[in-house]
Amino acid sequence: MRPDPKHFLTHAVRRVARAEHPAQVLEELCGATVPSVADALVVYLDAARDPADPTASGAQLRLRGTGLRRSPIPAQPSGPASSPVDGRPGDSGALWYPGPQEGLGGVLGGAAVPVTVPLAPSGVLAKVLDAGEALGRDSGDLDPALRELLGPDSRLPRGDRVLLVPLAGPDGTVGAALFLRRPDRDVFRAEDRQVLGELSAHAAFGVREASPVPHPAPPPPPAASRAAGPMRQDADRLRFVGAATRRISRAMDLDEIVAGLCRAVLPSFADGILVCLREPLPVGDERPTGPLVLRLHRADRAPGENTGALPSREPVMPAAELCEVRPGSDLAEVLRGVRPVFTDSPAGRGALSELTGGSGAFVADGQRAILAPLRGRRRVIGTALFLRRPESGPFEINDLLVAAQLATHSALGIDKAVLYGREAHIADELQRTMLPETLPSPPGIRLAARYLPAAESARVGGDWYDAIPLPGSRVALVVGDVMGHSMTSAAIMGQLRTTAQTLAGLGLPPQEVLHHLDEQAQRLGAEHMATCLYAVYDPVAHRITIANAGHPPPVLLHPGGRAEVLRMPPGAPIGVGGVDFEAVELDAPEGATLLLYTDGLVESRLRDVWTGIEQLREKAGATGRLAGPDRPPALETLCDEVLDMVGPGDRDDDIALLAARFDGIAPGDVAYWSLEPEDAAPGRARRLARRTLSRWNLEELGDSVELLVSELVTNAVRHTSRPVTLRLLRTDVLRCEIGDDAPELPRLRRARPTDENGRGLYLVSRLAMRWGAARLSTGKIVWFEFARP
Repeated sequence: MRPDPKHFLTHAVRRVARAEHPAQVLEELCGATVPSVADALVVYLDAARDPADPTASGAQLRLRGTGLRRSPIPAQPSGPASSPVDGRPGDSGALWYPGPQEGLGGVLGGAAVPVTVPLAPSGVLAKVLDAGEALGRDSGDLDPALRELLGPDSRLPRGDRVLLVPLAGPDGTVGAALFLRRPDRDVFRAEDRQVLGELSAHAAFGVREASPVPHPAPPPPPAASRAAGPMRQDADRLRFVGAATRRISRAMDLDEIVAGLCRAVLPSFADGILVCLREPLPVGDERPTGPLVLRLHRADRAPGENTGALPSREPVMPAAELCEVRPGSDLAEVLRGVRPVFTDSPAGRGALSELTGGSGAFVADGQRAILAPLRGRRRVIGTALFLRRPESGPFEINDLLVAAQLATHSALGIDKAVLYGREAHIADELQRTMLPETLPSPPGIRLAARYLPAAESARVGGDWYDAIPLPGSRVALVVGDVMGHSMTSAAIMGQLRTTAQTLAGLGLPPQEVLHHLDEQAQRLGAEHMATCLYAVYDPVAHRITIANAGHPPPVLLHPGGRAEVLRMPPGAPIGVGGVDFEAVELDAPEGATLLLYTDGLVESRLRDVWTGIEQLREKAGATGRLAGPDRPPALETLCDEVLDMVGPGDRDDDIALLAARFDGIAPGDVAYWSLEPEDAAPGRARRLARRTLSRWNLEELGDSVELLVSELVTNAVRHTSRPVTLRLLRTDVLRCEIGDDAPELPRLRRARPTDENGRGLYLVSRLAMRWGAARLSTGKIVWFEFARP
């Protein structure tokens, strides 16, 4: 049995309630209980309710299905296995067969399960089913009933590992369910009987409501019966509770659950309802701090005249927006008691007055109001108030049980909805921290990206993308995919992404970056593998270097609409170990767009990966042609159009998409020199910089640029013995880069009045718009930028 029977029952009832016909009801019953509660399940239905034979009649039971735990029961069905009821095996490791099978031989001692069982009116089995209660070994009627059901040759597990549960519906028993456990498993306990009894009752409701066999409907009650009190009959109450529970259990959102409760009770059970929830709602095992405060969440009324117990004011009934529950008050005592109460008692009247703020619009006389606490898994999380008008008649004692059932299912659903909301929030926050919040704007390239989770319930996964500015105005483009889409995959992805950023900052070539990522993945665990594509774009050389580790190849969209799939060595995934990665260098034409993506975009159950890549190429080409022969498509539009190729039911995995537009830097906007490390180098650097700025019509920046170039070149000459490089780039900003072979990065510090040096970087930080330093494999680069006037 699961540690939390209430949680298991809520989950199982939700599965059963969603079924639309008897076969699905029984399949969900099997999937919910095997193997979590039992190792095997045999289900019989009344032959008159058998959807496979609507003409059947007579006092007999017909086998409708068997459920088996896949392992370690060795026995398999003899002969060809029939197809499942709806074409798929049951969940939770269960196998579902619609007809007689011998798959239970490992549990029943090799005996085949009889297909049809005659039900003698005077037999023990009929008596057990009529009683409607779960039967264990402590009852002397179990063994005779099982002999009638399975025959005398069946050998069942010993001890309390056999449970016979009637499927008791509102108008009689519709069948029987036999739950079995293997000898090496714990016996059935009292809580197992209770849970399986309630679950079987819901299954009986589903069979009865979904059965295509017509059932005689009870005659409509006269008007006087409605005035004396709705739902007077026990069968009506049971039927109403089953339908209401099904309605509430379908929702996952907090507002949907509360709305489902309101729609279920109006007007069948009550003429009005108030739902107040704790403010704030506790999440999981959180312990609330501070006083208990209830906030009015929803107030609904049934259509009709507003008299008596219901106020006449629209659109909602008057109640306090916030109600602080004082310790020791009547409302606190009612909530502590957990059970619903009528509000015509002194304690109930005081609790009602406290909840509604002392409003006189509520008339609680004659048991026309029920106050039902909403208790979740750990504590009371709110309350529901059910109201009736005088002409509707008062509530009855049995209606308290109905209110308790509605409150219990609603509270458990709210608990799970709040917990799910917190998990979704955590997943969203984790995703935002794992992926770049914004993309950089390096010179010569424009970027756009998209990320789509596999589904709303799995908002975080193992796919990632990144764009990392590198020394020398280059930029690294990274797209990767850790196998799976779970929290574990996201955690591995975060570590690999951080490693890739660190390695990129060292200026390593792409193949070396993938090699170190492979080593890092092996340190994280042998079972963690990922694919990755790492590319470095140089806007000055108009070249791109790409290395691949088992990732789908990128697509290059040329101006005019021609799209091609780049050919490159596929490589092995990261985490395999002992694999050499190879890099290729390709042209990056100006105006072309490189599309990097994960396999969720091109691979699904409906198409293989290469078919998807070809569809991506065609889609990108069609979008490029729409923009015209000389204009590339807008990046954001291109990303949206590419994602449109994935239909709503065609998304099985996360999707990461990174689009890079190669604008490049024209040769006329680049000036480069190599300076010998001599005393005359700073003066020559000043003259070259001023001459270049004059040619670019940027004389206004001449004095500042000369000063900073002189300071940085002087510092480089002092610490190196090889030529110093000077490069000026004119893009949307003016960028200056000074490189040398000394690996130590300069640090900004405040010089003392007696120091003769140490003021160069201070000048750079004060005059330049931005500045920085980065290591290269051959030394370092110090750079600064000025805004163009």
